[in-house]
Amino acid sequence: MNLEPGKKIYFASDQHFGAPNPAESKKRETHFIQWLDEIKNDCQILYLVGDLFDFWFEYKTVAPRGHVRLLGKLAELSDSGIKIHFFTGNHDMWVFDYLPEEIGMELHHEPIEKEYNGKQFYIAHGDGLGPGDHGYKFIKKVFRNKLCQWLFARLHPNFGIGLANYFSRSSRAATGDNDKTYLGEENEWLAIYAKEKLQEKHYDYFVFGHRHLPLDLTVGENSRYINLGDWISDFTYAIFDGSKLTLEEYPL
Repeated sequence: MNLEPGKKIYFASDQHFGAPNPAESKKRETHFIQWLDEIKNDCQILYLVGDLFDFWFEYKTVAPRGHVRLLGKLAELSDSGIKIHFFTGNHDMWVFDYLPEEIGMELHHEPIEKEYNGKQFYIAHGDGLGPGDHGYKFIKKVFRNKLCQWLFARLHPNFGIGLANYFSRSSRAATGDNDKTYLGEENEWLAIYAKEKLQEKHYDYFVFGHRHLPLDLTVGENSRYINLGDWISDFTYAIFDGSKLTLEEYPL
């Protein structure tokens, strides 16, 4: 697929809206909406690459409250013809059909491959990829299990969403600033994963989130790994202008 003249693709991830509390989250959400307003004139495709929300679970007739302005802005962009891709992350993996139907965006639970202007992209949130982290990989399988999702949906939303928010906060507290620490290319598991994928096929760009750390690393001949950082402290995103992919910042 080739982009229209003057149009671009934008990538952003790990906004974690809802955290650490409604007041602080709203400041960041307002900032993100301002960014969406600024890019809408030259944006052809928008990738939201996971953890847009700190927690999200859709019951059959109930969705989490809040984020009205954000959802309205995304619907506006979609209605204007901008293609929106939404990846579930490890905090909002329980997005089902409500947001795709209401906003008109395409939902992804797994990595995808795309070609734009002759460039090969491999795009994923990044959780559970690469070596190690076997405990989380097991938990992810449990959370993605249809029976487990059905059982959770039997809980009253006030209790279920409250419980999930508690565990989400506990997870962030346990991780602390570890996600912001660069481990070195030989220990960055998503860089290792990218190099393994290059043994199978050439990709020009690997675009991941999850690490909360903006990165632009060479992982092979004419291949780069871009980590999108977050919208908690870095406020970073990537732009593909039809010929090159760059990592940019939109300071709060």
